Amino acid sequence: MSTIRKICVYCGSSPGADPIFQAAAENLGRALAHEGIGLVYGGGGNGLMGIIARTVLEHGGHVTGIIPEFLQNREHRYDEAQEVHVVPDMHTRKRMMFEEADAFIALPGGIGTLEELVEQLTWVQLNQHNKPVLIADVGGFWRPLLDLFAHMRNNGFIRHDLEVRYLVSERIEDAVPMLRKAHAMAQTRMKLRGELDTGLDPRL
Repeated sequence: MSTIRKICVYCGSSPGADPIFQAAAENLGRALAHEGIGLVYGGGGNGLMGIIARTVLEHGGHVTGIIPEFLQNREHRYDEAQEVHVVPDMHTRKRMMFEEADAFIALPGGIGTLEELVEQLTWVQLNQHNKPVLIADVGGFWRPLLDLFAHMRNNGFIRHDLEVRYLVSERIEDAVPMLRKAHAMAQTRMKLRGELDTGLDPRL
């Protein structure tokens, strides 16, 4: 049975106003390296993106950065990563991030981070893939979004037969163990159904 080889981390290209966000990126980077799990991320050297990439490398881990051409200067492409892919546009970036990763974590971030997270949640909701998605609610950062999800459910826009499936971790040290457990459970369900994971991009 396969295990998690790489985790895609969505996070801000800014460090954020609270030092706990930076500490979370560092702690997650150390955890990935120590667990032998590669980092897939947006390829920049700024903000939380740069912090987690540098931390993974400093602790002997593997980093795969994927960055669009037009963002190379703005986000300071991080060339120290073992793999750096420069792609033509955002769509290609997101597709490659999906293909490279076995699971996803959303750290605090801005509109781009939110968009990437919600896209993955939509694909899971529509049963287009079963890779686990975890929201790292560092310092309650994602609480307004979680409240919005509840508001959508209460108003009948998230139906019981199309529930949004995600994990929430308030402690960053719980993130990787939670994803490992969820991934193993998903693999077991697939095996019992006799299904194969094609690894196809859900947009194809």
